[in-house]
Amino acid sequence: MAEAKWYVVHTYSGYENKVKANIEKTIENNKHLAEQILEVRVPLEEVVEMKNGVRKTVQKKLFPGYVLLNMEMNDDTWYVVRNTRGVTGFVGPGSKPIPLTDAEMKPLGIKSSNISVDFAEGDSVSVVAGIWKDTVGVVQKMDFGKQTATINVELFGRETPVEIDFAEMRKL
Repeated sequence: MAEAKWYVVHTYSGYENKVKANIEKTIENNKHLAEQILEVRVPLEEVVEMKNGVRKTVQKKLFPGYVLLNMEMNDDTWYVVRNTRGVTGFVGPGSKPIPLTDAEMKPLGIKSSNISVDFAEGDSVSVVAGIWKDTVGVVQKMDFGKQTATINVELFGRETPVEIDFAEMRKL
């Protein structure tokens, strides 16, 4: 069984959510695909808009016209995705899809490798890398999807929550 990687699919403009729903429906109808196409995502970002003098937070598509897929690339999955209504093709040279690298996935908040940690909420940790190096804090919240933990650090005499990657911390 091949390793699942993240691929980018180009869609008709405005069809991103329809493509996501169509692929998920196909996976639901064909159980063998559920083990090969693991996740379909339309990346969104929160944007503050001013309308009629009122601030409003809305969700906008980060990449209009594109959908992200975490899947094993083989002839079956390629055929199913490529022939989904609204899909114009995979991103890559010719008809050969190119998976996204870890560096390309990190700004999207998606980590491909899971890090196992020996600390939990309430444990004291020491930051061993990054801008908060040599800082000690207590884990308040853990986000396993983003592979980060929120710890409280003292900043200007106050407790301040800071989000840090699991790889940059160790248990005291």
